[in-house]
Amino acid sequence: MATMEDLKTALKETLFKRGVLGDIKAKIRAEIFAALDDQDVNRPRINDENLLINELIREYFQYNNYHHALSVFLAESGQPAQPVIERVHMARELRVSEDAKSRSVPLMYGLVRGIRPTLAEPVKSDPQPIPKRSDLFSQEPEPFEFTKF
Repeated sequence: MATMEDLKTALKETLFKRGVLGDIKAKIRAEIFAALDDQDVNRPRINDENLLINELIREYFQYNNYHHALSVFLAESGQPAQPVIERVHMARELRVSEDAKSRSVPLMYGLVRGIRPTLAEPVKSDPQPIPKRSDLFSQEPEPFEFTKF
């Protein structure tokens, strides 16, 4: 017969494999930020540069279906719930020229593509190789425990 510890472990592994554990953690974080966010406190106005950067991040999160990360980001940053700058205006502000293909991905991808050195340019230093995703993230479920405040 399985012990309570075995059941907890099996439940954590199952939730992790199904991708639910990360969602639950993100929802808890978003709710904590919302609960801690004092609505009576006047936040400083978000300047135009931060507004633009936040909209780029929002577009990136939405494109990659990072809905829970987006909800935490919006709660923490004070960014309005609905986009406040249209993509065409962001592209114009960033001086990014677009075509049909580039419009299918977030502007952030175009910015990254634009700042990478071209292959024709000599490399001035030996860059560190980009680590593989499998080297960054283990396949084991991360421990998760509720703690009392």
